[in-house]
Amino acid sequence: MKKALLIIVDGLGEGADYPGNAVTRAELMTLPELKKTAPWTLLQASGEAVGVPEETMGGSEVGHFTMGAGRIVFQTLETINKLIKNREFFYDETLIKACTQVKRTPGAALHLLGMISDQGIHAHIAHLFALLEITKEQDVPEVIIHAITDGRDVPESSAKKYIKQIEDKIEELGLQKIARIGSVIGRYYAMDRDSNWDRLQKAYDLYTEGEGQQVETGAEAIDKGYEMGAETDYYIRPVVVGSARPIRSEDAVIFFNFRTDRARQLTWAFTGEHDELIRLTQPVGERPRPFFVCFGDYSKQAPVLFPTPIIRNNLGTVIAEHGLRQFRLAETEKYAHVTYFFNSQVETPLPKEDRLMIDSPKCPSYAQKPEMSAAEITDTLLTKLNDDYALIVVNFANCDLVGHSGDLPAALKAMQVVDSCLGRILPAAEKAGYTTLITGDHGNIESMLYENGSAKPSHTRNPVPFIIAGATDKNLKLRTDGGLQDVAPTILDIMGVTKPAEMSGNSLIVAE
Repeated sequence: MKKALLIIVDGLGEGADYPGNAVTRAELMTLPELKKTAPWTLLQASGEAVGVPEETMGGSEVGHFTMGAGRIVFQTLETINKLIKNREFFYDETLIKACTQVKRTPGAALHLLGMISDQGIHAHIAHLFALLEITKEQDVPEVIIHAITDGRDVPESSAKKYIKQIEDKIEELGLQKIARIGSVIGRYYAMDRDSNWDRLQKAYDLYTEGEGQQVETGAEAIDKGYEMGAETDYYIRPVVVGSARPIRSEDAVIFFNFRTDRARQLTWAFTGEHDELIRLTQPVGERPRPFFVCFGDYSKQAPVLFPTPIIRNNLGTVIAEHGLRQFRLAETEKYAHVTYFFNSQVETPLPKEDRLMIDSPKCPSYAQKPEMSAAEITDTLLTKLNDDYALIVVNFANCDLVGHSGDLPAALKAMQVVDSCLGRILPAAEKAGYTTLITGDHGNIESMLYENGSAKPSHTRNPVPFIIAGATDKNLKLRTDGGLQDVAPTILDIMGVTKPAEMSGNSLIVAE
């Protein structure tokens, strides 16, 4: 049986050459040579190809999920959109329960917490608008909106646009005396996923103790964030708006982020889960315990509106059921993606599945350290190639995380670092008997500038390259109509393992 090494270069898309394309403008040796000598093709990694609405960018979560599942699964964003469209959303028992609890408790408020963005990577502002409609229909007496600004998946300084949209919706619904924006903070703090407890503490103190700079309007909150040193919306420090009060135990909270990885830490701070990990100054017994509702699967204690569908016979499961060993490797920022998301959002390792997480560097922006932990990942991988794993899945985070900084010189450096690491890995992998497959999970680093020359920190809808290196047959022909759902079937094809019926994806290798 052949062994396979899947290298996921996070954020590596294929785009036209222009001054903002860090792939074509970086001085690279390995990837350009592979495109000359190895079989390669392009894969769709956005929109319906990864189970999200057409014209929606892909992301690391849906990219890894689709690759590991070997099929297209409608993601939570699409599910919520459909439920809003057919009005089922407005009759959800849990949402109505949250509203009813607030109405029945004197002085209680309903808090709507989440990221304000229209890209649908972690949340969508349209879902907030639907929640506001529910509060009107249910006659909720007080609604406080806690806005988390994006600055990464949308233009870096676009938060005021979303603030105005919220205020306009409140006015449109006639909720001016009931609903208001109560706080603003950047996702750098509220949506940390890397155990930076100082960041989580700032967000938690804002929500539960009202600690933050005081302003009167949402627009002023954005201005104050920049006055306090934020370079983009991503870094806005805690700001309290108007007379909004903190979250209390008698309240209800609806966290409308649907993506799990950046919602878990903040949720656990409220639910008391994983207290051995969540390092806050407030003891768990002294924290407020509101009725907390989650859009996504990021709590085992709080109600979850949209649980993850059970995916049977994904790639990891097939490998495990054949009694084969597999290894997953990434740095902290992407560890959940090669484990939890790649395994169809199942946390527990599979039989004979080993995992290793390399610490990501601690810095405010990865533009300051574009090499991240790529060298350590490479060194570790080189030692594992001789451990007789049938499948190795490794992620290089640089192109995505540095790409999100919007810093083009740093992105060029990140691209060169990853390319150099690939140059070290490929000959060693071939010597150890591996066929290496290199792909991206979504685009990013190939489009670092908008047309006006301003920094573009967001993902793209570009396809991603898919390269088979170390193949015995250099003349392999690959399909040109593939997507990320075809990665797992291709790996099984190379390994000589039968594809399960549940995988609707197909091998990219054209049969002779």
